[in-house]
Amino acid sequence: MLSRVILSAVFIASAGAAFAQTKPAVDQAKVETTVKATFSKASSEWKSRIELDETQRVCTQTHNKVSVAQADAIQARELARVVMPPDGKFLGDWKKGYSVANNGRGGQFSDPPGTVSGGNCFACHQMDPKEVSYGTLGPSLAAYGKDRKYDPDLIKDAWTKIYNSQAVVACSNMPRFGTMKVLDEQQIKDVLAYLFDPESPVNK
Repeated sequence: MLSRVILSAVFIASAGAAFAQTKPAVDQAKVETTVKATFSKASSEWKSRIELDETQRVCTQTHNKVSVAQADAIQARELARVVMPPDGKFLGDWKKGYSVANNGRGGQFSDPPGTVSGGNCFACHQMDPKEVSYGTLGPSLAAYGKDRKYDPDLIKDAWTKIYNSQAVVACSNMPRFGTMKVLDEQQIKDVLAYLFDPESPVNK
């Protein structure tokens, strides 16, 4: 009986190895052609969304497992795309920032023209500790400003992360809100205020 179990295990392992060795390679060009074909009747704005930029292409081709050199190249390239607020002011209105963070609309086929995009921050993060509905894909941001002692340099760092997350972490799951024009300058200021204003519920 034991020998049968061993032979079965060997057979399964061998079959698995054989399957892994014969797994067909992905034809990237065919994948891209197929994807483009599904958007053939879409607007030019939507068609432009399926064109990968260099950073997206590298992250996709490596399944987000980039080398050190690739990560350095991504961060340098994306950092150059970060635009700091011309007036030097980073914090807006935290109450408006809550609305931006809690808004998941915008940029979808079902949205009527003129829909203002939100950050949908609660989909991935805890922010106000009293909120009962939030995602856990990203770290908790509760007490974010308080824990950082409202440091001006860390506020600038947070601006960079929100504006273009790839400038901080190569192949980050977080959207490049500023670079990809999901949020405008004032919206990012308001979200930063929600994170850093001492009066914000995030820091209570």
